[in-house]
Parts: sequence; structure tokens; C-alpha cells
Amino acid sequence: MTAVTGVAEVTDADFGTEVLGSELPVLVEFTADWCPPCRQMAPVLAALAEEEAGRLRVVQLNVDRNPATTNAYRVLSMPTFMVFREGEPVKSMVGARAKRRLLAELADVV
Repeated sequence: MTAVTGVAEVTDADFGTEVLGSELPVLVEFTADWCPPCRQMAPVLAALAEEEAGRLRVVQLNVDRNPATTNAYRVLSMPTFMVFREGEPVKSMVGARAKRRLLAELADVV
């Protein structure tokens, strides 16, 4: 998977530190190399990461390479977006969406 500018890739090994232990809210995209809608989200996530820097972290987790985290949060569809705040999932959204819609859906948790 090609990394998206400004969007870190997290793994099963560092999910606890990078996401659950983050001081900022974290938007996690559960993604896969074989998922066309996930690829469509790349520019949206890059723009979001840049615009919300300092208020929100944006990261990606490859579901095929990180089954433990994927299964722990019962992620079945790609892309799934989860917002974590203070170590807890506070919002979950499934499917690609426009940046404006994503920002609107994040307004109550960021």
C-alpha cells in the first residue's frame, strides 16, 4: 500500500501506542490494497490530515497485514473509519465519502 502524505500507517504492534495512547483524537482508516474505494479516499485523507493537524491525527491500518486489530474492532468492510478519543472508539463510519461529508460527520467528535 502506498502511504498517503501526512497519514501514518499503523500496525497491530504499534496501534496501542499510536492510536489508543494518542493525546489527540485519531481517525483510523481500516484499508486494504485491493479496495478501490480505499484508494479513492487517499486525497481526502491527505487533505484532512493537513487541515486538521494539531486537532486530529489521521492514520491507516492495512486489514490484511494487521488481523488482530481488525478483528478486535470487528471491521468487516473497507474502508471503515473509526475515531478514537482517549483510547476508546467514539465513532464508526463505513464506506468512501466526500471530504465535506467526512468533516461534517467528524464535527461532533473532534
